[in-house]
Amino acid sequence: MFALANPKRFMDVSRLLLPWIAAAAAILIGVGLYFALAVVPPERLQGDTVRIMYVHVPAAWTAMMAYGLMALASLLGLVNRHPLADIAAREAAPLGALFTALALVTGSLWGKPTWGTYWVWDARLTSFLLLLFLYLGYIALWNAIEDETRAARAAAVLAIVGAVNLPVITFSVEWWNTLHQGESIFRAGGPTIAPIYLWPLFATAAGYTALFASLWILRIRTAILRRSARVRLAAGDGR
Repeated sequence: MFALANPKRFMDVSRLLLPWIAAAAAILIGVGLYFALAVVPPERLQGDTVRIMYVHVPAAWTAMMAYGLMALASLLGLVNRHPLADIAAREAAPLGALFTALALVTGSLWGKPTWGTYWVWDARLTSFLLLLFLYLGYIALWNAIEDETRAARAAAVLAIVGAVNLPVITFSVEWWNTLHQGESIFRAGGPTIAPIYLWPLFATAAGYTALFASLWILRIRTAILRRSARVRLAAGDGR
């Protein structure tokens, strides 16, 4: 990982990996959604509404994963001053915010027929909304400070402190009495979801993960190229 902190090394390796990761994302999401829409039967209680799960759950997982990666990159940038750490953290934020918003919207659409309301201020929903605000605050902080070094330091502190929200989201359904359903996949007694519903969910979750990875790599590559162009222009070699 530290070897990839060299921009040239990252560009060389990512150029080779990016097409494969993007292809894996397309295949996994395509297969998962095909089974979710055409093969999986309506659920006994939720009916066809259960199909929203195949967009909502992977989006929520990816949103949390993205924040964890952003916080880790921020920590590396703050402590070890790795060249790509700040760039990686900054470029993860818009993607994480997008997946968080998707999870919130699809969760509301799922909640209306299931709970009878689009929104309740329970622990899981409120902490996930806070995740969106953390992403937006991180992005705003980067844009509010003109000096990139100072902006990176301030944003890194916010990202690291905000990471405490991740375990709150994860365990909120256990710590508080909440309308949101409890853990149904990664639980001590095994999943409570039937395999015919579970495997397409794993496929779409893996596909969302690969989609995030491919978009993240693409954004980092673009940021590196943009920075290189600015350096050449500043040196008078931008012809």
